[in-house]
Amino acid sequence: MKSVLRLLPLLAALALGAATTAQAAPLRWAAQNDILTLDPHSQDHNTSNAIGAHIYEGLTRLSQAYRPEPALATQWTYLSQTQVRFELRRGVKFHDGSPFTADDVVFSFGRITQPQGTKQTYVSGIKEVKKIDDYTVDLLLEAPTPMLLQNIISFPIMSKAWSVKNNTTNTQDYKAKEENFASRNANGTGPYKLVSWQPDQAVKLVANTAWWDKNPGNITELSYLPIKSPPTRVAALLSGDVDIVTDMPPQDFFRLKEDGKVKLLEGAETRTVFFVMDEGSDELRDASVKGKNPFKDKRVREALNLALDREAIKRTIMRGLSVPAALMVPPGVNGYDAALDKVAKPDLDKARKLLADAGYPQGFELPLHCPNNRYVNDEQVCQAAVSMWAKIGVKARLVATPFATHSQTFQRGESPFYMLGWGVSTYDALYAMQAWGHTRTNGADGNFNFGKVSDAPLDALIQKIKFEPDVPKRNALIKDALLRIRDEFLFIPIHHQIRPWAMKKNVDTLHRSNDYFEARYTTVK
Repeated sequence: MKSVLRLLPLLAALALGAATTAQAAPLRWAAQNDILTLDPHSQDHNTSNAIGAHIYEGLTRLSQAYRPEPALATQWTYLSQTQVRFELRRGVKFHDGSPFTADDVVFSFGRITQPQGTKQTYVSGIKEVKKIDDYTVDLLLEAPTPMLLQNIISFPIMSKAWSVKNNTTNTQDYKAKEENFASRNANGTGPYKLVSWQPDQAVKLVANTAWWDKNPGNITELSYLPIKSPPTRVAALLSGDVDIVTDMPPQDFFRLKEDGKVKLLEGAETRTVFFVMDEGSDELRDASVKGKNPFKDKRVREALNLALDREAIKRTIMRGLSVPAALMVPPGVNGYDAALDKVAKPDLDKARKLLADAGYPQGFELPLHCPNNRYVNDEQVCQAAVSMWAKIGVKARLVATPFATHSQTFQRGESPFYMLGWGVSTYDALYAMQAWGHTRTNGADGNFNFGKVSDAPLDALIQKIKFEPDVPKRNALIKDALLRIRDEFLFIPIHHQIRPWAMKKNVDTLHRSNDYFEARYTTVK
């Protein structure tokens, strides 16, 4: 309630601002969780990335049709299968007025590859970025890299001079609760400039009138408002205090659709929500089992999967707005196959037998860490899972926290069992599997594998997928990898999210399945 009360004066002030700047087109956008950081190379977190994409740009960007198109690079030429020359856009300025050059690209590559960040996957396969002249760089590859142009969409370019000046050449170590200048300030080349960020209250942006491209929308001011409470978010939209909500609660969707007071954009999201198990530690942290790790046993992992009633979660918690998942990537992603995404019916008797065969006839106890403001009805889904697992003797103690805390906890290795959601921003299964499925390294491979999954056959498949140029062969490898993940029960997929957006009737925008609201595609009439 205190957070809601703090928010009300801000909403009122923003509403007043909208009323007194009629010639402009301010927009107030609300969703449930705040950004984690403004450091563009620190956290691969969708909300942070979506805000960051208004400020920072890559060499390529995602078109309306989800294809790579020129951004800070105007064109590229394959000099060989492992050397790609990028011609950089001339005349581009950072928000502080300094020029964009090849030095900034080389610097940003060195920064994003630092191990304390979690975004190395986006530069996977790149061995070196070499400056040819001020407006030309070569990307030298380890091997042919089919996903290069899609990956580097999410490789944000920072100003080297600004970073040096402000002592922020190193990527923020978020899990250690580190702050740096870039985590609270921003200086990109994108269509919007940062005005301010007040954590848990608002991120405020203003249109960059010196942007190199033409903004097709008319949004001159953008305010992002994290409103954790679903009823409060919906009430703010209905009262006109916010203009768009991009995570409409399922429990309100059908009511709003029927009464017609707001505009709804229906669409799936390329995100799968799942549970991660610590499969690498010799003993599970804070669990009742001592001296061994139940999750190392495939039978235990299968038992937990069998006890989860995904259809019940869809029916009672998600109000039908989810797709029960057996695969770890969603529809709309290259590699997804509906024929392989068939969820097994819950089988409690078999689950209990699997636990008994594994040596846990009475089950065991452990904490389950979940966010309470990140995914659709995340805490309620976790509560339901706790009840389901209790039926086979696995007593999970729910620890629900805001995502900012949740993320730091599992990245420090303090969550033996936790919920995560993964949006496939490249629209290719490799990005997901490489991040959370590959054995963890200091580089891109396994950079988000905080469950310590380590499966040699899966690693071998991922390595082949990274560099296989033949599309049918590559897709066959992806299928094998997804089946390996599914059939070894390396994770517990719950569902693929469906993510309708709701907005005032005078707002026109483009629904994005990657859950990236983009102000440049938005018009207020």
